[in-house]
Amino acid sequence: MRRLRDRIGEDATELLSALEAGGEAVVASCNALGLFASERRLVVVEHVESWKAGEVEPVVDYLKSPSPETVLALVGAGIRKDAALAKAVAKIGELLVYDLPKRGTRADLPGWVRRQFAALGLKVDAAAASLLVDLVGDDLDELAGEVEKLAAWANGQPVGEREVELLVAPRGEIPPFAMTDAWGRRDVAGVLEASERLLARAGGPARDSLPRIVGLMTGHVARVAECQSLAADGVTPRDAAERLKRNRFYVEKLFEQAANFTTDELRDAIVRLAELDLALKGGSRLAGELEFSRALVDLTRPREAAPVV
Repeated sequence: MRRLRDRIGEDATELLSALEAGGEAVVASCNALGLFASERRLVVVEHVESWKAGEVEPVVDYLKSPSPETVLALVGAGIRKDAALAKAVAKIGELLVYDLPKRGTRADLPGWVRRQFAALGLKVDAAAASLLVDLVGDDLDELAGEVEKLAAWANGQPVGEREVELLVAPRGEIPPFAMTDAWGRRDVAGVLEASERLLARAGGPARDSLPRIVGLMTGHVARVAECQSLAADGVTPRDAAERLKRNRFYVEKLFEQAANFTTDELRDAIVRLAELDLALKGGSRLAGELEFSRALVDLTRPREAAPVV
């Protein structure tokens, strides 16, 4: 995926998640024109294993006559070769299957990293291993390469968080979920940390990345507000997922986050994000990163209770 994104170019790459985007939304992204009608674009859709049959169908139909300017990369785990999506991809494009060492979830990777260090005679604590995974991502080949590099540099000496931070270039993909999840928990420190990491990994100047990140945040807050309204009407997360044509687990998370905010707070959050968008487009003399951080604090921190008279 990294080689493919480097070949097409980050500016022409759109990263989507099947947890949020259904088949129709993916097809719309594939058919959208770039700045120049003839330019090549890349649409990456992760977690496609979460799609149900109804979400897969629009993509299967699209693959019968795909946009010639768009490269569509569908990424998922545990998809069988005889699945409808896999068959459709194999007919028009290329089906790549990678059987990686069994590792469970991303949370298991620090343990795998520590075992690689141990095999080279180094003992590394859990914090340093977790930081390495955070910086590099879940590519086992790249992680193994960094382990070997750090071990060679250490020459038998201990390797801790400081050494990892100094010697490893950050390149792991930071999804916007880290930021939106922290906001949904009303975790001010967490949302600021996630936003800083998201900006650091975005590449290019912040003025180019901030509007896109703010757009993602605005869309998420609007969906949380919509789910809050549905919950007030007695709609269950399962029924809401069907109505919204989104993944049930993602909608359940939206419902959980909606319970942490009042209706007025979510309404004010949409207004605050609109003000932030204006500030980033020349409406403020402050640096964009500062405006962004201030807005995130305003959006996330609990309101002070009104004094009792």
